[in-house]
This record gives sequence, C-alpha cells and structure tokens, in this order.
Amino acid sequence: MTLPFELQVGWRYTRAGRGGRRNRFISFISGVSILGIALGVAALIIVLSVMNGFQREVRDRMLNVIAHVELLDYTGQALPDWQATATKARQNPAVIGAAPFIASQSLIARGEDMRGAVIRGISPAEEATVTGLGAALKDGVFARLQPGAWNIVLGSELARQLGVREGDKITIVAPGGQVTPAGVVPRLKSFNVVGTFTAGHYEYDSSLALVHVDDAARLFRTAGPTGVQLKLRDVHAARQVASELAQSMGPEIMVRDWTRSNATWFDAVQVEKRLMSIILTLIVAVAAFNLVSTLVMTVTDKQSDIAILRTLGASPRSIMGVFIVQGAVSGVIGTLSGVGLGLLVAFNIDVIVPAIERLLNVSFLPGSIYVITQMPSDPQRGDIVPIAVVSLLLSFLATLYPSWRASRVQPAEALRYE
Repeated sequence: MTLPFELQVGWRYTRAGRGGRRNRFISFISGVSILGIALGVAALIIVLSVMNGFQREVRDRMLNVIAHVELLDYTGQALPDWQATATKARQNPAVIGAAPFIASQSLIARGEDMRGAVIRGISPAEEATVTGLGAALKDGVFARLQPGAWNIVLGSELARQLGVREGDKITIVAPGGQVTPAGVVPRLKSFNVVGTFTAGHYEYDSSLALVHVDDAARLFRTAGPTGVQLKLRDVHAARQVASELAQSMGPEIMVRDWTRSNATWFDAVQVEKRLMSIILTLIVAVAAFNLVSTLVMTVTDKQSDIAILRTLGASPRSIMGVFIVQGAVSGVIGTLSGVGLGLLVAFNIDVIVPAIERLLNVSFLPGSIYVITQMPSDPQRGDIVPIAVVSLLLSFLATLYPSWRASRVQPAEALRYE
C-alpha cells in the first residue's frame, strides 16, 4: 500500500539527520524537543500518580476509623429508636452495615496535662460491621469496653501526649457543667485506660478516644445513641447514597457522608492537584513549542526542496501537510515515550524510591514526621488519557505556523540563487 505524499515526505524529513552539519544540528534540535515532551509528560504522570497515591492512602486510613455515612438527629438529641433507624437505612441495597454511636468534644486530663479530644461511644460488636478498626480490634482491645466498667481506649498519639499507658486512669471533663447550689460545676468522670489504637492517621490518633456507648450515654446524659454509622458497598458512591437516604429517612434525620465531613481536606487536595497539573502542563507546552523552532529551521533549510515540489505540482496544502506530519510525528513519539516512561516509573516507584534512598543515604518520608513511610502511587486512566491528548494537541498546534510558512514559499524566489 502506497502512503500519501504528505506522509512519505514528512516521515523522510523526520528521519533526516545526515548529509551535513546543518541537517545534523536540526536533527539534534528535533531530538531535544521530543525528549522535552517525553520528560514533561512523564513528570506529569508520575506526579499525579503519587498525589493520587497519597490521597488514596489518607482516605483509606481515614475510612478505617470513620463510617461512610452518619445518620444524626437534627436536634442533636438521642435517636428515639436507633435500631428502627438502622433497619430503615438497611433497606437501601448500598448499605451493608450499621452501628450506633455517640460523639462529643470533651477534655481529657491526667494530672496537670489536659488535651481536647472527641469521645466516641461505640458498641464493639456493631462497630466491627462499619469500620476497619472495629473489625481489627473487635476481639482485642475493643472487647474490654464493657458497659458500666468505665473503660476507655485512646489513640496512640493522644496517649503519648498525656503520658499514659494501659492500666492508668484519666479524667474526662464533659461539656455542659452540673448546676449546684455553689454554682456550675464541671462534670468529671474517671476512666480506666485499657488500651490504645493506631489508625495510621494523625488527626484520629491524636484526638480520638473510644468508650462503650452505654457509658457515653450516661456521661453525656443522653437517652441513648445520638447517631447511626453506616457502611456502604461502594465508598465512592457515598454522596449519591447519602442523597437517597436523606429522602427516605425523613426531615428529622440529618444525613452526612464522609466526603462532606472532611470536605476541607478533600477540596484542598483537589486544588493542589489542579494547580500541579497546570504547572506541569506548561512544561509540556514549552517542550511542544520547541517544535516551532525546529520546523522553522527545517523550512528554511528545505526551501529549495519545497520549490521543486511546487514546480512538480504539489499544492500549498500538500506542502503544509508535509510539515504538519513532521511535527506531529515528533509529538507522537515524544508523547508515547513520555507515557511509557511515566507508567514505568509510576508502577515501580515502590522499588525506585527505596533504591534512591539507599544510594543517597536519605529518607524522603521519615516515619517520625510522616504517617506514610513509603511513596505511594496510583496511576489512573482519567489522568493519563487527558495528559496524552493535551500533549498531542499542543504538538499539533505548534506545527501550524511553520507549516503555513512553508506553504507560502514561492518557487521562483527559493530557486533564484540556486
């Protein structure tokens, strides 16, 4: 099969690198442009994959502690019948687990040390059906949370800050003091520390304490659980399921999904990812528009060839097509090379980064500072395909002016001094 005229000549010009110092220089500039596109595309894929990996790790560790959806009474009081609320929620096929809870901000004191914390009352058996932490510690630490025993489980970082260990006693200062003849007196209750947990997320490890739901109800003076936690089949469908539950549960129940509970953090991550994409896309754009200089030099060097082709009957549109093909081939080679290199690094970053750390004797993610000690990576098609398309589009746009300039070459002018 014979290739079209434009493809034949354009491909020949792309491969041309011999025949003189000028041709070799033009070939070198073209190679630099292709390399720039490849490195820019690879950098964009690697950075976005790492950002996706961090987001996934933090999300998974967060959802190891909190439920996908929470059902709360709008008045902030105890639910009249949490079992009935849970049964009604389970009628939605997306819900696979439900558990009662009570949550309130309080102060935890030991001696002169005092820390603010969220006291969450849970039922250890039901908690195992909604959170990964509950399932992992159901038969261990959480089994010690017996009603009426006034036991408490602290986040590992919170326990470290208070300087407590298993067997120590701490005092919880509940909100809303007790009115006495002497005035308003804070409500205090002593708890036994029966263990700690490590969720892998600093916010929860440093500010969350767990008690039995019955003890929490007595401490905060509620008639029972103030909410129901739900686990979904698909964590990514939380907003949609929350909207469906809000319609089915009635106006007296407030429905809150995990994306809205942590909206600030997720919005910040999305903004950072978007800005990083723009910055790195500019790098790809700079590399793509280096093709302009390459094609302009090629057009200047090939003016006699263009004139001969014109005299043989080639139309200005065909001449323009030749140089569009030359630039597009460079863009395609650079883009595909960048996608291949980016995916190679992204899928093997757990091997490459430790090797660099050993070689340079450094640690990019020290365990004493970061919760995640290994560089995560999560290449996603939704990032890679747009990157490749934008790179190809920029490369194509970079070819238009030099190609148009080539189509305007007049044979008589070009051959005057030949």
